[in-house]
Amino acid sequence: MTLRHPAPRKRRALDQSLLVLGTGALATGVAVLALAPGVSSASSHREAPMIAGDPRADNTDTYAFTSPDKPDTVTLAANWIPMEEPNGGPNFYAFADDAKYHIKIDNTGDGKADVTYTWRFRNEIRDAAQQFLYNTGPVDSLNDPDLNFRQFYDLTVTTARGTTTLLHDAPVAPSRTGKASMPDYGKLRDQAVRPVRGGGQTYAGQAEDPFFADLRVFDLLYGGDLSERGKDTLAGYNVNSVALQVPKKLLALKGDSARNPVVGVWSTTERKGATVTDSRKQTPKTLPHPGWRQVSRLGNPLVNEVVVPLKYKDAFNSISPDQDRTVQPVVDKVYDPILPKLIQKVYGIPAPKAPRNDLAEIYLTGICKACGPIKADLNAHSLNKDASAKQIVPAEELRLNMAVPPTAEPQRLGVLAGDLAGFPNGRRLADDAIDISLQAVEGAAQTGQLVPELADGDQVDTNEVPFGGRFPYLALPHTKNVNSGQGGDLGMPGDYKHAAAFGGAGALLLGTGGFRLWRRRHLG
Repeated sequence: MTLRHPAPRKRRALDQSLLVLGTGALATGVAVLALAPGVSSASSHREAPMIAGDPRADNTDTYAFTSPDKPDTVTLAANWIPMEEPNGGPNFYAFADDAKYHIKIDNTGDGKADVTYTWRFRNEIRDAAQQFLYNTGPVDSLNDPDLNFRQFYDLTVTTARGTTTLLHDAPVAPSRTGKASMPDYGKLRDQAVRPVRGGGQTYAGQAEDPFFADLRVFDLLYGGDLSERGKDTLAGYNVNSVALQVPKKLLALKGDSARNPVVGVWSTTERKGATVTDSRKQTPKTLPHPGWRQVSRLGNPLVNEVVVPLKYKDAFNSISPDQDRTVQPVVDKVYDPILPKLIQKVYGIPAPKAPRNDLAEIYLTGICKACGPIKADLNAHSLNKDASAKQIVPAEELRLNMAVPPTAEPQRLGVLAGDLAGFPNGRRLADDAIDISLQAVEGAAQTGQLVPELADGDQVDTNEVPFGGRFPYLALPHTKNVNSGQGGDLGMPGDYKHAAAFGGAGALLLGTGGFRLWRRRHLG
């Protein structure tokens, strides 16, 4: 099926002189850029009916950013198992040993993975007959005999040249069962960070959930009168994370990140014999399938939650980005989204007129002067000098221009605040996905101004604990039970306590006046 009305603008060849990779030049025209709600990613906790019943396969967030302390590398991270209560024993939280976890990279723009990193896990129980405990005493190392349940993983990379094993039987950092059981979890975290072939490093294990938001947005948009805001719904919860830091050349088209700096990123989960939905039918049918099938997918945050209609959520989780343009009912909701109409109904804020070519540019094509109404060259695949225009298709991916350097003082509103290293140019841990998305869906990408009525967003502007200053950057998992209050004693080592360079604690809340001032400075 091809796209019907409203049709995307015809793609035209991009003059190579428009390929601007410097931060200053990228800023030109970017004041009109706001972040749109992305696809099943950072906030995709229980975003679709089927995956809500399979938490071990449920992607919650995907992140991709130039490493702040190693700018010649990119850090990729993805999380699974939403809402891990720290004291949820006795089995606690493990990756599925009957699933495949992937992070995928598209460097050509055809919506298909050119580089796929895959994690496969296996379990080992030292004493299953005489013990019920996850650990039988204080755990001092990943090989500690008191750690009764352990996980290990193989990490592979698949390219056009085939599949290569990067790590075999690497240890997973365990669930943090408490201060008595694991008095120095930072030490365990460090032991679980392993170098990988070809350069870089990886981590798999538990972490504090980095997504911060007041999810009462789903209670008729914060109670119908903005009275239900200001509480971080995810505070105190943990997730299971995989993270990978690799040289940029390993991700770039033809291995050249200078000529071809733009990549698209998403994460997926596959299960064997899973029940999946055939999204190619206008009335999707759910059928069992004997082979490996994709059951979860995350690129940009919030798309499957607030863009995709209920009828197609499971279908969206089952397909590859190259198929997105074939699912017309979902494409239609990008051009004519539901959320602005709900905001108008509840709060009386007029919905921007359709078709929303600005959202289509952010979701499906990436941002470039030739791609749509946002007049800036930022992260479209067409900016890659070796890309073929005939190959590039509309596809929902988290797009990152690896040539944009890390920002010395990251802004939580990302590109909307003039910080070109932030969402939607990739996504950092401290980027405020909810607030950026609300502004974008209300037309900030078209007007270049914040919507005053929603300027405060959800009033959750930072994570409840700071992120780390070195890989894997994720905060250590909580230990205190959630119903006793937010957070707990993180036992964070120095690099995790002092993370101002990357954390969100010092990020500025950018009001309408400040945004206009920035816009005047950059646009004249």
